Parts: sequence; C-alpha cells; structure tokens
Amino acid sequence: MSAQDRAALRVVVAEDSAILRDGLVALLARRGHDVVAAVPDGERLVREVTRLAAAGEPPDVLVADIRMPPTHTDEGLRAAEELRTAHPGLPVLVFSQWVETRYASRLLEGDPRGVGYLLKDRVADVGDFVAALARVAAGETVLDPEVVRQLMGAHRSAEDGVTRLTPREREVLELMAQGRSNGAIADALYLSYGAVEKNVASIFTKLDLPQDSADHRRVRAVLHYLGVDA
Repeated sequence: MSAQDRAALRVVVAEDSAILRDGLVALLARRGHDVVAAVPDGERLVREVTRLAAAGEPPDVLVADIRMPPTHTDEGLRAAEELRTAHPGLPVLVFSQWVETRYASRLLEGDPRGVGYLLKDRVADVGDFVAALARVAAGETVLDPEVVRQLMGAHRSAEDGVTRLTPREREVLELMAQGRSNGAIADALYLSYGAVEKNVASIFTKLDLPQDSADHRRVRAVLHYLGVDA
C-alpha cells in the first residue's frame, strides 16, 4: 500500500442506508481515516460540510450516494455539485448503485480533478475502494468502467478526435479514464512502460491537446474521450 493510501483522511459520508452508512464509517475507521460527519441526506451533507469549512476544518474528501431523501432521485449528486461550486476543488467520490450521466457530466465539466464515481455492486475489494478514495482526495479522477461506458454512450460524437485513435490508443485512453496510472496500464495491457508513454503522447497529439502539464493534458484527454468537455 502506498504512502498516500496510508495517509489519514478527514471524510464526510452521505448515505441514506443506515446499515451501509455505519459500515462505511467502521471500514474507514479501521483503515485509519477519520469520518468527521456521516449523514443520511443531501441537505445535511451541505450543512455539515459548510459547518466544517467555516470552522477551518474542511473534509479532505466526500463519499456521497446519489439517491437520498426526500425524493430518492439525485439529491446526493446535486448536493455534491453545490458543494463543489461553493468550495472549488473539494474532492467527491460518488458511490452508488446507479449511473446518472447528466449529473456525472456536470461534476466532470466543472473541474474533473478530485472526482470519483464508483458503483456499489462492482466494488469487489475493500482495498480497491479505500485506494480509490485516497486517489480522489489527492486530486485524481477515478471512474468505474461502467460509468465510462455509459458516459461515452450518452455523449460520444462520431466526428470527434477519438476516431483518429488506433485500437491500442483507445484501450490506453479507456484505462486512463478509469484513473489508471501509466504503470497500471502497462500491467493491464502487458506493455512496457515506455510503450504506454508513447501511446499517451500520441493520444495527446491526435486529440489536439495544447502543451500543458502532463496531469492537466491527461485530464483533458479523458474528458474528450467521455465527450463532456465541450
């Protein structure tokens, strides 16, 4: 486990299921993290984060469900969007059974750094969840592959630069969209690290991304791939 995974995080959890909420609190506490608030709805999520920020102790990351009281539709995502507007860069990990492409796109369009979206039924390993939380807190973008697929289905245009990519470059870019590092992509595709770097550089060129920091170009490439950077 990396040093980032071991670093203690101040976490706010928003989940309407009392059993799952308590389970997340216990899980994070066992991993050395501090859950500074655990709430059952979006309204209280906004209230608690606002209170903590006003006290000079903002959380390092939020874990928020989508469908919470009172209507059980999109309260969690709307609360997360409101908080990201009030506190730019506040990391948010959406943790839900559902893929809501409209609101996921809006979260990503503002500033995609520090945004994650995982599906409850697809998290097979607790360590993977905790590692994803740490990466989101560190400013990375982490998306479940199913979220990537549905976002592409909702927004992909046949006329965009992605059509110029080779099949291998598409594979690399899809793994980038899932938040994989170059080393992890190399392992997944059985490539050398240098080969992945060459594919990433080619992706930047074909998507006409201007020279910038590597991290920023990587984020823009992912957004272009998902079709949410217009």
